[in-house]
Amino acid sequence: MRSTLLAISLVLASARLSAQGVAVPGAKASGSGEAWQLVAPPQSSLVYARDGSLIGEIGHEWRTSVSIRTLPRYLAQAFVAVEDHRFYEHDGVDVVGIAGAIKGKILGENRGGASTITQQLVGNMHPDLIDRRDVKGLTGISRKLREQSAAREMERHYTKEQILEAYLNQISFGHNWYGVESAARHYFGKPASRLTLAEAATLAALPKGPAIYDPAQHPDRARNRRDVILGLMVAQKLISRAEADAARAQPVQAITNGGLSAPALYFVDVVRVQAERAGVAVTQGGFRIFTPLDPALQRAAVNALLQGATAVEERPGYRNSTFANHPKGTIDYLQGAVVALDPATGDIRALVGGRSYQDSPYNRVTSGMRQPGSSFKPFVYARAIADSVPANAIIPDTAIDIRYDQQSYRPKNSDGEFLGDITLREAITRSRNPVAVQLWLKLGADSIIALARRFGLTSSVATYPSSAIGASVVQPLNFVAAFTAFATLGVPVEPRFVQRVEDRTGKTVWSPEVRTLAPAIDPGAAFIVRDMMRDVVDRGTATAIRKFVPAEVPVAGKTGTTDENTDVWFVGMTPDIVAGVWLGLDKPRPIAERGVAGGSLAAPVFGQMLAEGGYARTNARWDPPPGLIKADLDRLSGKLAETSTPAERRYTEWFLPGTEPGALRVDVKRLFMLGPIP
Repeated sequence: MRSTLLAISLVLASARLSAQGVAVPGAKASGSGEAWQLVAPPQSSLVYARDGSLIGEIGHEWRTSVSIRTLPRYLAQAFVAVEDHRFYEHDGVDVVGIAGAIKGKILGENRGGASTITQQLVGNMHPDLIDRRDVKGLTGISRKLREQSAAREMERHYTKEQILEAYLNQISFGHNWYGVESAARHYFGKPASRLTLAEAATLAALPKGPAIYDPAQHPDRARNRRDVILGLMVAQKLISRAEADAARAQPVQAITNGGLSAPALYFVDVVRVQAERAGVAVTQGGFRIFTPLDPALQRAAVNALLQGATAVEERPGYRNSTFANHPKGTIDYLQGAVVALDPATGDIRALVGGRSYQDSPYNRVTSGMRQPGSSFKPFVYARAIADSVPANAIIPDTAIDIRYDQQSYRPKNSDGEFLGDITLREAITRSRNPVAVQLWLKLGADSIIALARRFGLTSSVATYPSSAIGASVVQPLNFVAAFTAFATLGVPVEPRFVQRVEDRTGKTVWSPEVRTLAPAIDPGAAFIVRDMMRDVVDRGTATAIRKFVPAEVPVAGKTGTTDENTDVWFVGMTPDIVAGVWLGLDKPRPIAERGVAGGSLAAPVFGQMLAEGGYARTNARWDPPPGLIKADLDRLSGKLAETSTPAERRYTEWFLPGTEPGALRVDVKRLFMLGPIP
């Protein structure tokens, strides 16, 4: 009781002395320009998707300050009603409220701490000077005295409207959302200027306990406190009883996605890094960043990856940790990565760097380095086609023994079989490893590596024969981007995350250009390899895609599975998109003992993403470039089809001029001997 009486006398004495203009020990001197001064709080930079919807914010505190005059009157009134109903009467310190709070402590009643809006603002705006966490003992009393003095000094220098505006833009609403504009945007998906009375009262409930009264997580608690605040507003004659009753009748309808059109935290991280490297201080806030991300495709990519990885973990006999039961604080469960880009511009349409950003913000798309397995093979086949090896050329799928560096390398196929003589088209369709290795040896490692670099691949590729089937590690983003040259018929393009950045005045301060590389390969050769990869999807190792995407939609790509089943891939394309999917564990080890392949695990994620994201367009098509020669062949022999060739073995093959079957070649010399055409 004695300590309580001492606190009472100190607080009341401080209030009298401060009101008389007498300095309180420990308080900042008047005019110091610190604890009482209004300062502009940190702002965030807003990140928008291609359709103009918000996908993220960048900044230590997510805040966008607004003028109080743009807000509905009842929004500010709701906060005044519950936080400081004598706000317009006191001078920064509510002596009446203090007396009531002290009386409550003596009587054992909980009447709150009697801190005014101005006092709260002082502590929230200057936590280094007024630490509102000091609540006990003499340090708590000293803090309270300094806070009161600073609050009165603030009221001497600023109007009530300025103080209330600063308060509404300063306070925390949980989830790193600060100020009423950010709170309105993320809880209700609208600007604060459009909040209803019910929504305004709901926001006014949050400063007391953002986690307790979160309308998205605890709608019943939020509704109860909202209704209390509406009652206070009626009692204080701020609104009518009819207005309060109408607001109480409205359900609490906070949005569950935080006001963002798609979960894109990994993507926003890359945007921040790239903007800062370009000299734009987006973390300091106030910028508007426009990106090419497609929210529908992004949502589809997230869903497809989560569902695909979960399906693997739910297989009978799965032995690794799962996302559902992994120990807290660990990420030792199946991970994944997805990236999709526009092949014409390099604009990133979707990016998922892992299964949970909250568990691990490590971005496996931009920072991971993994073996691509057989998904590397298209570069080997591209070198072959460009070097006049036709797609119907026969190379044996057979056991081979390669000696180098005192080692013996014997490539095998995943099914443990060898198919004998086989065309290049059939070899890539069925992903036969010995064929790719023989091409590596025949064409030369340096030649293939040089071509891959022209495609834009920056990772170091070893000259060992095993690199033909993807033994050298690659960065997923760079690797997938290299496939754009197949989509564009020879011209690779660099990934682009940002279209432009505007400052607070709307001036464009950074606008990265579309960056295409020099042509990597002849358009005809690119078309032929892409056409070979269509067979991978239609009748080869990636047919699982057709469970999601109609056969009328052209899709091409390549699966990949590494040794010991540690990594699975699918990298593919449609006329609209190039995308890649990877699954594996961060610390490489077998995903499972059996049933692990790029076609069964990664390809379905790709297909589901296209279907859900709106990229399975049946009116899209690929046309061959001029100059190619086509012929009907027998799929089994690789030779020209005959009238007796069964329909199921007949297919169309494409050739660069000079590589077509001899029977199709025009004998120019004999043509001239025949004389003029009548």
